[in-house]
Amino acid sequence: MSHSHKHSHTHSHPDLKGRNLIISIFLNILITVAQVIGGLISGSLSLLSDALHNFSDVMSLVVSYIANLLSKKQASDKKTFGYKRAEIIAAFVNAATLMVVAVILIKEASKRFLEPQEIESDLVIWLSLLGIAANGFSVLLLKKDADSNMNMKSAYLHLLTDMMASVAVLIGGLLMKFYQIYWIDAALTLSIALYLIYMGYDLLKDSTRVLMLFTPNSIQVEQIVEAIEEITSIKNVHHVHIWQLNEDEVHFEAHVDFNEDIRLSEFDIILGEIEQVAFHNFGINHVNIQPEFNKPDSKQVIVQD
Repeated sequence: MSHSHKHSHTHSHPDLKGRNLIISIFLNILITVAQVIGGLISGSLSLLSDALHNFSDVMSLVVSYIANLLSKKQASDKKTFGYKRAEIIAAFVNAATLMVVAVILIKEASKRFLEPQEIESDLVIWLSLLGIAANGFSVLLLKKDADSNMNMKSAYLHLLTDMMASVAVLIGGLLMKFYQIYWIDAALTLSIALYLIYMGYDLLKDSTRVLMLFTPNSIQVEQIVEAIEEITSIKNVHHVHIWQLNEDEVHFEAHVDFNEDIRLSEFDIILGEIEQVAFHNFGINHVNIQPEFNKPDSKQVIVQD
């Protein structure tokens, strides 16, 4: 079975990713401590809920940082892929925690709707401004890498939603200060929770697809089979598997029937053609082909192993 791969070098320097995560971790520890103290003093549920979300941010950022470190480790005879999936696992864990935090917030908001409480709005306003500033800076640090890395996107989403939560808390604090609308605290908590679910669902779904070895959404199996079968001397392409290892690697493996009993040197030339089709037309950078001639196996495109 022949195997080859191509790599794209468009991702950011990993040391910058690690540095940005460390800065964001310390900023969120600062915000969490300040908001817990402020929430207890003021009695603001939305401020405490924001602190809870910030604490989840700290944990998610730590998970992302560890995953970023692990992803750089070299492969070995016991770990032939190394830790290339570490960042995908981190993205899955972080997306799942977004959903858990959201459920907790919905539960607490429901209680506060039934029993509204007077809140020290001045403290809420100042601490929400701190949250907006610190999380806004962290969001800017991670935004670039979030576009190309699922792990960084999970950390970015935690910070982005928390910045928006701080904006909501600020609005609530102003409404409570000037209009004494205290139920707005619970309403904003509920809206934060629903937004967390909305943002976290897609990331949870995408990371699950990668972990379950599903075919990437951007690739149609029938199209790549048809494209390869157009190459001269190829009779049939079957037993196809396509999966995404991480953000940078998409793998394709298949059995290929040939019209004639060709030599190995001829197969190498054809393999090069298959690689070009897979890479340039479908973005696949790892190709693994099992050549066959008159082998009596199943010729179905997808075969249950």
